[in-house]
Amino acid sequence: MAEVTFDDFMKVDIRVGTVTRAEPFPEARKPAIKLWVDYGEEIGVKKSSAQITIHYAPETLVGKKVMGVVNFPPRQIGPFMSEALVLGFHDSENAIVLAVPDIDTPNGARLC
Repeated sequence: MAEVTFDDFMKVDIRVGTVTRAEPFPEARKPAIKLWVDYGEEIGVKKSSAQITIHYAPETLVGKKVMGVVNFPPRQIGPFMSEALVLGFHDSENAIVLAVPDIDTPNGARLC
């Protein structure tokens, strides 16, 4: 993988947010959940489609803190416009586990 500079890294705006709404996304090609994440006053609520159905159900996600990239351009995913990329890692079975802060962090806090 190519090296990036610190300036490159600073172009990616990664923020903490709270899931305010989550719904199944049956129209997606791969199993996914539609999320609405509140990234604080400066950013607001952004929508995201996340392929996290192995470890998460929509009803367990509301109120959960997550991290997401908030400065990617919107992307149409089927009938849903995704406005942010919620971050996660592949586990040993290749399912996605959400990246979350381990201590309560205010919505909108930026990764530094």
